[in-house]
Amino acid sequence: MITIKERFVVDENGAQVGVLLDIEDYRRLLDELEEIESIHAYDAAKATGDEVVPFEQAVAEIEQNRP
Repeated sequence: MITIKERFVVDENGAQVGVLLDIEDYRRLLDELEEIESIHAYDAAKATGDEVVPFEQAVAEIEQNRP
């Protein structure tokens, strides 16, 4: 679990309209988001039941089919 030190930006009515994060917290959040997106992409790919192709072969096929 990530512990984040956050500071809020408020409007003239005191309503929270934004948040300020330390750059380290921001970068950690981006890293975590990327990890979660990779997991979702993997799960989606597994769910399709499509044939598994080695990465190198996939790249070669993509390059071969480029105009």
